[in-house]
Order: sequence, then structure tokens, then C-alpha cells
Amino acid sequence: MSTHSEDGPRPLPERPNLRHLKDQAKDLLKAGGADSLADAQFKVARIYGFPSWPKLKAHVDSFEEIGQLKLAIDGNDFEQVKSLMTRNSELHRAPLGYGKNGPLTWVAECRVPWEAPGPRRLAMAEWMIRNGSDVHQGGDGPLMRAALFGRRIPMMELLLAHGADVNAEWNGYFPIIFAPCETVAPKPIKWLLEHGANPNCARAERKYPGTALDYVIGTYGRSAQLGECMDILIEAGGVTKYDAPPVLDLLRSRLDLLTKHLDADGTLVDRRFLELDFGTTGARQLTLRGATLLHVAAEYGNVEAAKLLLERGADVNARAVVDEAGIGGQTPIFHAVTQFFDGGLPMAQFLVERGADLMLRVKLPGYYQRPGEVVECTPLGYAERFPGDEHKNEHKTVAFLRERGAEE
Repeated sequence: MSTHSEDGPRPLPERPNLRHLKDQAKDLLKAGGADSLADAQFKVARIYGFPSWPKLKAHVDSFEEIGQLKLAIDGNDFEQVKSLMTRNSELHRAPLGYGKNGPLTWVAECRVPWEAPGPRRLAMAEWMIRNGSDVHQGGDGPLMRAALFGRRIPMMELLLAHGADVNAEWNGYFPIIFAPCETVAPKPIKWLLEHGANPNCARAERKYPGTALDYVIGTYGRSAQLGECMDILIEAGGVTKYDAPPVLDLLRSRLDLLTKHLDADGTLVDRRFLELDFGTTGARQLTLRGATLLHVAAEYGNVEAAKLLLERGADVNARAVVDEAGIGGQTPIFHAVTQFFDGGLPMAQFLVERGADLMLRVKLPGYYQRPGEVVECTPLGYAERFPGDEHKNEHKTVAFLRERGAEE
């Protein structure tokens, strides 16, 4: 067992085990790499970047306490939480919860159990704040996670009462208001705006530099509440970089306004919108860049909008723009068949009934965790790849395509 590394200390396992570390020390002693057990333990500690064995042991012991704390939080065992955190105040800063922001973040998220925050959970959060937990941990991580869903508004109210900042940036990564935009949750968006959140929070140096309206338009989730979220932001003065009113009105499900656009310009059904850099979902990198309004309707599952567009002369097999590398050229059906949890099945069925070509083969962007990946496939081949292994469901969409004679 080497006791030296030119690359620096060796990282501990995610869940280090003290018995395993003691065994490492014994093995080192048996191999002649140390003069005594104490010397071997010291050398093992140094391997992992600790100045002494007691320091390493204290660190590993803390993981056991963190595990106990998590179980107590998950079980809404308020007394055990108080006991653990009173005995060891360092637990207020334990690497627990989303982004390892801390126990208060985990309490505020109400993920286990998956329910609205009840009196015990709220009392737990308040006690933690009053006794050492930082409401701003991780750039207001507790408020960011509470803001994901409307049923958590009581937790948001408690955090705000203790100084949470509705305009904080979580870990400097994105503004708090982006959290409910990501989950397409209108109630917390409205609550945040009513309590002073800035919808026009664009900042060029962030990974996601745009406004709240930009973010909700570009989120990967598909929800019938998208239009409501957009309306709330627009009414609050929210702006967007997308200067494409027909697209925005389609996303808002404002078919009355979409009809007016079509009445004013009959060429809209054939227009390719090169500025649409959003539309990724289902673990795929494919966007709506260079797509038509019918592609947009297919991506967002708006069957009524698709009917309107086809009535106005849209081509069910209209192809998106093909770039200089030969990537693109997909028809609307490719967007419909690659949604989470068969969410695009009604649209896929509608498009097939209207003559969607199931034999077209194109080159399209692949898995989002493999940047630059390109796959060549038919609608069925694309549907079989996405939304991906981690989101596999009953594959009703794939079964439907096969029933209709689709080939890979």
C-alpha cells in the first residue's frame, strides 16, 4: 500500500467506514510499511489528507451522525433532530441536502416524506434557524428547494420571515426564481414576484444568463401550466430575448392570438425560426432551432395548436433546417415521440393520423450528457433512445409506432 501520492491526498469514499480504514492500517503494518499500529494509522490518515488519526476518525464519525440526522429529518423526528444538533452543533453545516448545502436545505425541500410541510417540519426548520442553521446556506439553498413546488409555500414564508433573500443566486448558479420556472410551477413563481423577486434577472456571466421568462420557456419539463407561468411573469413586467410573438403565443396556449398572427401572415406556417435555441427535453440535445410552428406544437404537446396549424396549411412532414454539418431536418413527429413518460403520445397519434412519415431518417443531436453526439435514426429509433434509461417507462409511444409499421 503506497503512502505517498504526487497527486495529493486520496479522496475518502462517499461513505467512509472506520473499520475499513483500521484494516488498511493493519495491512500496512503487516506489509512492513509502518513501525507500529499507531504509525500505520498516522500514515493512513496522511494518505487521506488528515494531519492525524484522531482527526480522520472524528471526520468519519461525523458521517455516522449525519446519517442519523438525515433519518431523523426524514421521519419528522423533531426531538431526535434537536438532540443530535444540540450535542454536535457542527451538524448545522453538515454536507446534507441538495448540493450538500446543509440540513436546513434538506428540511425545507420536504422530499422525504414527499408532502407539504406540516407543523412538525415547519417547527423543525424554525428551531434549526434559531439554533445555528444559516438560512442563506448555499446561496439561499433552503428557499431555492422550497420554491420548486406550490405546496411548499408555507416553508417559503417561514424562510422569508427569517431573512431569506428572494433575489439570491443559488451557489452563484441561478436566481431563486429559476427553481419554480424549472418545474413550471405557477404558485411559487407568483409568490416570489409578490415578495420582491426580480423577473428580469439576466446576468451574462452566469451559465444560464437570461431572465426568468427565458428560463421557463427553455426548461426541460412539459406542463399544461407553462402558459400560466409565462402570463404571470409577463404581467409582472418580465421580458424575454425571444422576439417571436407567434411562438410565444403558441407556448402560452393563446390560440386566439396565434389565429390573428396566421390571419395577418399566411406564410407563418412555413417559416423556420432560426432563433429558437430551446426545446431540449427527455435527455436529448435536440432543440427547435430552425423549426416551424408545428414543430413547436409537437414539442409542447399542444394538439389544438397543431390542428389549427394544419387547417391553415402547415405540412405535417415539414423539415427543420439542416445545418452545415448535415444535422437536423427532423419533422414534428421526432419531437412528439421523445417526451418524458409518454407525454407526447397524444401528439404522436394525431400526427400519424394526419400522415406523418415514419420512415424518414435524419441525423440529430444525441444524449445531453454526451456533448457533440450525433445519432442517425427514424422517429422510432429516436423514440427508443429517449428519454433515456433513467426515465424508462411503459414505452407506449414506442409500441404505438411499431403498431403503425415504423422501422428503426
